Amino acid sequence: MKILMVSEDLPGTQIGGLGKHVVTLSNALLEQGHDVDIMGRSDRFHAGSALDIGFRGRLLPGFAFARPGWKESQLGFFNPVKRPVFARRVARALMREAAGYDVVHYHGHLPMAGRYVPSGVNFVQTRHDQGSECVTHLRFKDEHVCETRDVRDCAACIHPTPNSLRRTVSGLAVGRYRSEAADAFARHKTVFVSDFLRRAFLRAVPYADLSRARVIHNFIRYPLLREHAAGPGDVKAGEILLVGRIDAGKGFGEFLLQVQGWLPPHARVTIVGDGPLRARLEARFAGPRVRFLGWQPYDEVIRMSARCHALVVPSVCEEACSTTVLEALALGKPCVALARGGTPELAAYQYYDGQLQLAETMPRLVERLVDILGRAPATVPLPDSFPMDVFHAIPQILDFYHE
Repeated sequence: MKILMVSEDLPGTQIGGLGKHVVTLSNALLEQGHDVDIMGRSDRFHAGSALDIGFRGRLLPGFAFARPGWKESQLGFFNPVKRPVFARRVARALMREAAGYDVVHYHGHLPMAGRYVPSGVNFVQTRHDQGSECVTHLRFKDEHVCETRDVRDCAACIHPTPNSLRRTVSGLAVGRYRSEAADAFARHKTVFVSDFLRRAFLRAVPYADLSRARVIHNFIRYPLLREHAAGPGDVKAGEILLVGRIDAGKGFGEFLLQVQGWLPPHARVTIVGDGPLRARLEARFAGPRVRFLGWQPYDEVIRMSARCHALVVPSVCEEACSTTVLEALALGKPCVALARGGTPELAAYQYYDGQLQLAETMPRLVERLVDILGRAPATVPLPDSFPMDVFHAIPQILDFYHE
């Protein structure tokens, strides 16, 4: 097939989970003989962009998002026009190329983009987070999962004390956002990376027609992980690894605060990643038993994951489908996480009962971690295949393309 992937998260020198997902899928499809191009942001594009992201195909400049303006923060409300304008910009760019491809597959943050793509185009989008119904994509506010159903309440995510006018305008923006996303899902095919995401959208938009939607969990490139498997003497007893963007919702600060005084003498916490909260947390918690390594190349992250005693995913937000959890399970590592979002669905991919330890609260998460650290680390022989390897997911995706 001739496939055009589209994402505003690409290109870039450091890409997050969504961008890695697109590159992993695209490279795997290329290896299977398909013709795959990626369209991304023209304002980030340069001659070496494909090499920067590790893509072995052709990268096309499509649309620019630089200097978006709109002054939402200064005005204190979400603009009802802003996101539809950017969605149309993405749609126009991909429509310039769509006739040359069998399918266009969008991975991005503008769920209404499909509304501006004619129904005759074989268009698929993958929803990677709660951005289908939440303009901040997280459904997380004031250190808690956001449960509100009133679109006017969303104004508090752009202004600390919104007045009636700001609540009304923001409510109009979020209402239009959700309505147009529902239109896009009814018109074109949609992949949700967890059933949690599908159900979350239906809670926010009960009238939505998701008959054309399918749940396909995230995936990893298992052969690469298997190459980094740890030998019997390679695992470091007491080594605790946390990987991810250090920002609100990921729970790194909450975990570090809770784990103080609980770690056995041989234990050490290593945090890999960067983000807006790194400097503050590093200043407060860094020391002989807690180290911050910043961003690391993916191969190095996998090597460290394979050699740690346990991985911790302390996200207090509702993760859609944590790739870090999937990587831990594929590597045979015990993983401790909060039982939120789509994470409980991933227990289906354990090698053994209890490999994924789910906790309802942070204190209980730490208790489970301490229990794991009290036992000698085990090295699990890795099987030849893993059900959430990208090459296992591709037949499902191709089948969806052909529907």
